[in-house]
Amino acid sequence: MSEAIEIQLKKGVLALCVLALLSRADSYAYEIASQLAKDIDMGEGTIYPLMRRMQSDGLVETYLVESQSGPPRKYYRLTPVGRASFTQQKTEWAAFTKAVDDILGAAA
Repeated sequence: MSEAIEIQLKKGVLALCVLALLSRADSYAYEIASQLAKDIDMGEGTIYPLMRRMQSDGLVETYLVESQSGPPRKYYRLTPVGRASFTQQKTEWAAFTKAVDDILGAAA
């Protein structure tokens, strides 16, 4: 797969992956970025603008947690709108991937 196609595919599912991670537990941006870097090889720099956009869209909200190793950390949690969006996107993703798998299977 060309690198450009791979990058576009990853960018397309990045918000869904962030919603999925936050549906499991509240987290801070660096922790989310580290998980995405490990699991889908996504660069750290892409997460911060996405988190700001998700916050302005009302999908996530923030709160501060004191840290023993420095300044307080900004944690993100899903809002009710974010939970609803995750449920809807997860359903749409399942239908989309099934359709693509069906097409790919038929092309074999």
